[in-house]
Amino acid sequence: MSRIGRMPVEIPAGVTVTVEGNKVTAKGPVGTLTETFSPRMTISVEDNKVVITRPSDEKEDKSLHGLTRALVQNMVTGVHVGFKKVLMIYGVGYKAVKVGKDLQLYLGYSLVPTNALPQEKYIMSDTDTVKLSVPNEDEIKKLGIDQMTTEKVSSGLIIVVSGADKQAVGQMAAVIRGKRPPEPYHGKGIRYIDERVRRKAGKTGK
Repeated sequence: MSRIGRMPVEIPAGVTVTVEGNKVTAKGPVGTLTETFSPRMTISVEDNKVVITRPSDEKEDKSLHGLTRALVQNMVTGVHVGFKKVLMIYGVGYKAVKVGKDLQLYLGYSLVPTNALPQEKYIMSDTDTVKLSVPNEDEIKKLGIDQMTTEKVSSGLIIVVSGADKQAVGQMAAVIRGKRPPEPYHGKGIRYIDERVRRKAGKTGK
């Protein structure tokens, strides 16, 4: 990780990075991110690059060095071009509908657990750092989503999670997938667009 830590982070055009002690703020066309790092690391902006240095070659400092550099790189990339996760819904009658800021999921459940409200189970919402969208047919082709899988994709079966914060985007995508993970017999459920679901052979009758 120390070799990664020594590499400076290039600041692309349109992005500004400010450092106040161990607090780093990155602003760009996609958004603004602020993160506070370990005070053991020294972070500075030199010649339009973010440089991270460590105080010693101890194991902990080497690990923090590489981690800090990777997180700063993610911040710069996030505010510049953003991050994206694409999910696909597979199953008869399954679909997603975007209503305002809410994403409504229809995942084949006929009954709702008595200890959970429907909106707690089936509705996700946009946040300050993460945006949810259900692209139509033209947007699917424009984004090249139909080329990412051999399965048939159409409007209502694709969910795009995007934002500047890589961790928040990945967490939201994982939460949505967790609402109905793909089952191994028919593959029904929510999966990542590039996820390969291993199928099981069903039980055979006598």
